[in-house]
Amino acid sequence: MDNGFNQNKVQKREAAHEEKLPWELIEEILSRAPPQSLVRFRTVCKRWNALFDDKTFINNHKSTFRFILKTKSKIYSVSIDPEIVVRELTLNIPGLEYQIPPKDLVECGEFLLCSMDKAKGAAVWNPWLNQTSWIKPDHGADKIHGIGYDSNRTSDQESHVYKTIWSSFTDWKIHDFASNTWKVVVKPESCESRKRPWLHSTSGVALNGTLYWVAYFDNKTDPLYRLYSFEFSRERFFNICDLPCGMNDPRDALVLRVFKGDRFSLLKQCHLTKKVEIWVTKNKISVEDRDNVVWMNLLTLSISNFPSLLPTGTYHDDQPSYFIDDKRLVVCSCDESGQAWIYVVAENKLISKVQIDSVVDPWPLHCTYFPSLVPVPRGQREEEEELEV
Repeated sequence: MDNGFNQNKVQKREAAHEEKLPWELIEEILSRAPPQSLVRFRTVCKRWNALFDDKTFINNHKSTFRFILKTKSKIYSVSIDPEIVVRELTLNIPGLEYQIPPKDLVECGEFLLCSMDKAKGAAVWNPWLNQTSWIKPDHGADKIHGIGYDSNRTSDQESHVYKTIWSSFTDWKIHDFASNTWKVVVKPESCESRKRPWLHSTSGVALNGTLYWVAYFDNKTDPLYRLYSFEFSRERFFNICDLPCGMNDPRDALVLRVFKGDRFSLLKQCHLTKKVEIWVTKNKISVEDRDNVVWMNLLTLSISNFPSLLPTGTYHDDQPSYFIDDKRLVVCSCDESGQAWIYVVAENKLISKVQIDSVVDPWPLHCTYFPSLVPVPRGQREEEEELEV
């Protein structure tokens, strides 16, 4: 009785304070609070909880950022508005004796996947909350491609059972966080021609628990690119649709990203003309309606002296990172010398071009990242250990 009475008193007191402050001022105060505190503040009231799910609020938070860059020795975040700010990030993985930057970064929705080497495995990282969860290596699982969940189970983020998908020379495997088990899945293949797909980029793009890639099938000299997916709910690969830009040269930049939270955007730059095209899906992407994906051209940029976003001699995984916001195209890529740059384009004009001087090492890995308050997935044993502490 006393506990319930005291809790009601606290809630009434909080409500009274909220009424005394304008909502705009409350938002401003919360935008300066550490992200770790925002997670705890969710229980204050329904309005606060809804605010923390608002992407506009997250984007306007004082510590938000849009890109992450990794060199041989350090990891950085890069915020864009109102000016470009570079901060060093710390990746602290419990259980590792030596805390060194990962070998590879895979941007996948709310999380980053930090791949070490075959002997050490990988970590799931929420850099905004500075939370990590470790995945011990499994024999034969060499390359991590992404993280997702069974989208048919629940829409509640906290109830998602997250899984990662890995590949080796012979197999594809799923790691289940809840049970800490591994399972071999059917190898990817074309549903129509039974030919092996070649992933344009090994990193999958996560949308509503499903992973998507740009892929092509066997004809490497003049490949037709397609949208390819893996559904964790059915544990199967699917050949979705042709991409709207038709036949492409392997030297073109071609990058798939999530657009407006429930659709896709596709950036293509011709390596000869430097012309940039942005395509977006007309409707939201749904696994139930995968056969009716319609693409439309959002913008075409023909800007004189625009740089090549995929430098000569680089690999598919060195593709540019980008996002579209308020009719702007913001791109992070490296120039021919390996220096990282941020380009901002609006109304068919290059508004700004800024070199990231504080990132000294050349050829940093980079990816787009939108901060999230979703905690990293943990296995049952990790949760029990936290409760004991």
